[in-house]
Amino acid sequence: MLKRVFLVEDEIVTREGIRDNVDWASTGFEFCGEAPDGEMALPLIEATQPDVIITDIRMPFMDGLQLCKMVRRRMPEAKIIILSGHDEFEYAQEAVKLGVAEYLLKPVGVQVLQDTLKKVALKIEKERREKQSLRQLQEQVEENRTILRERFLLRLAMGAVSPSEALEKSQDLDLELVARCYLVVIFRIDLGHEQVDFFEYRQVRRDIAALVESNPDVFLFKKDLEELVLIVKGDKPEYLEQQGYLLTELIRDELNTGTANCLEMGIGNTQTRIGDIHVSFSQALAQLESGSSRTDHPDSAAAKAELLKLDKTAVADFLRCGVIEEFDAFFEAYSHPLSELAFKSSTVKSYVLVDLVLTTARFIRELGGSVDQVVPEINRIESLLQNTNSIETFKNQSRRILASALAFRDGRANSQYLEIIHQARAFIDDNHGKPNLSLNEVAAQVNLSPNHFSTVFSRETGETFKEYLTALKMRKAKELLRTTSLRSSEICFLVGYNDPHYFSHVFKKRTGLSPTEFRMLIQAEMSELR
Repeated sequence: MLKRVFLVEDEIVTREGIRDNVDWASTGFEFCGEAPDGEMALPLIEATQPDVIITDIRMPFMDGLQLCKMVRRRMPEAKIIILSGHDEFEYAQEAVKLGVAEYLLKPVGVQVLQDTLKKVALKIEKERREKQSLRQLQEQVEENRTILRERFLLRLAMGAVSPSEALEKSQDLDLELVARCYLVVIFRIDLGHEQVDFFEYRQVRRDIAALVESNPDVFLFKKDLEELVLIVKGDKPEYLEQQGYLLTELIRDELNTGTANCLEMGIGNTQTRIGDIHVSFSQALAQLESGSSRTDHPDSAAAKAELLKLDKTAVADFLRCGVIEEFDAFFEAYSHPLSELAFKSSTVKSYVLVDLVLTTARFIRELGGSVDQVVPEINRIESLLQNTNSIETFKNQSRRILASALAFRDGRANSQYLEIIHQARAFIDDNHGKPNLSLNEVAAQVNLSPNHFSTVFSRETGETFKEYLTALKMRKAKELLRTTSLRSSEICFLVGYNDPHYFSHVFKKRTGLSPTEFRMLIQAEMSELR
């Protein structure tokens, strides 16, 4: 693939002479743009992202040295070739300090410039190979670390690790395992159907991981193709037991129970020693194998009878259409089926409160908001549960959570930028495959200055333009890897990247797998299912 070169020269004859007479392709480059001074060059350089910049050292408005400083801050990997006159030694010294790749004296012959470009191209290739080797080494280390964690957790659950070894090994693997009590939950995704929807099965696994990945007290690992295991830690046995049963109920509700893949669950008893985690694991496995109810908490029968009285859609409907002035009437209708005695049930309390928080969080996420900012309670469920011991305290907690969500909803509806963000997202979605799609281009589409658009986009969506674009490209890449036989280098260009190595690096950082590994995993699991 050809590298890109940009020329900055104020003398038009010199600029056109270099542009038109250098055989760019023979040097391994393509000419991607030109400008008469640094000030005009900078936005063009940011838009075209050249690998090499050739610049005169003395120019009006913004000279070559000022341009070098700006480029170094924004594009540290770009190579710079300085063109200088004989009487500019001090400039040359400064250029050396800025780390320019080459320094050529005017007048510059075509052959000299071509030889210099070939030399710089070799430097770029060498650096890219070294960085790729380093990335591969880092990726291999992280991949090995992930595998070691899974193997360690499985050995711990099966009782093959002594307490002292468990504590020592967990520190080596950056696993914060120390706690007062532990509990094990096992999920089995039943694949005993004549025809298995593999992608649905994969989605079930991803959904379970998404529900627990942000919880530092839950460790998820795969036992085999059909079974996932959770080791849950906590401070109080009675509270941990509640959380274990609540977790299974929430996962069951979050996943559509009508899916082709049948999800079964087993849960062990709370253990107070790390060396007894295997006991809870055995209990969970035995419960799973026995076919008994996976979520029969001691008070679950009565709790479920009470929970069946609740209107499951009431909270979502209030969030969509209600106003805070109607909260008292809403709460009275919503909570009326629950008696004060029923609410003292830990299962009822946990289920109703967590369901309200999760429903509100989903609503905020659908509106494009930041859940952590609007519903901070999602990160302190334990404290919320401990401080809610009656319907009255539940009402106060609910009012605060729903009021925050309604204020955000109304603010979004009244935002003058709502349509602008919608237009910007549509344009980004349609043009994400363009390798040079820039914030400036999107800002121009919605008639805002780049700086103003950047601020508005981040504030209204909760993520930067770059974060949004990268996430979109990664989703498209995964879709192509799953559904086509295209090489990853081809997919790289289809989703808007010029450099397959950089694409692979971003993909690995986002998914934990390289594109090749991602496809191999899909193929391997498809093969296992045949």
